[in-house]
Amino acid sequence: MKIPSDLRYTEEHEWISVDDDVATIGITDYAQGELGDVVYLDLPEAGTKVGQLEAFGTIEAVKTVAELFSPVSGEVIEINAHLEDEPEVINADPYGEGWMVRIRMDDPSELENLLTPDDYRTLIS
Repeated sequence: MKIPSDLRYTEEHEWISVDDDVATIGITDYAQGELGDVVYLDLPEAGTKVGQLEAFGTIEAVKTVAELFSPVSGEVIEINAHLEDEPEVINADPYGEGWMVRIRMDDPSELENLLTPDDYRTLIS
């Protein structure tokens, strides 16, 4: 199972990468494996404000429906529209083409509240 060392994680199994004040968010390889085949996503529209560790959408898989939680507070500036037609990309490439949203962060210091790769590895083991 992949746990990239350059990302931060939530206890709810989201990952985040940061470029300046823009965060790209998706679910982890572990999460997609637990969910099974992803069949549908309900993501927020651009312009939506989200709070740290608040639900911003849902992911539906063959096994279950789960909420998605934002690792940071901010404004959604982009969603991965490709996932509307091909949500299964999340299963194939959760850390790449399977990203879900991009958020302009309100407070980059919130990153300190997230799990390191080692912390996340411990959480799922």
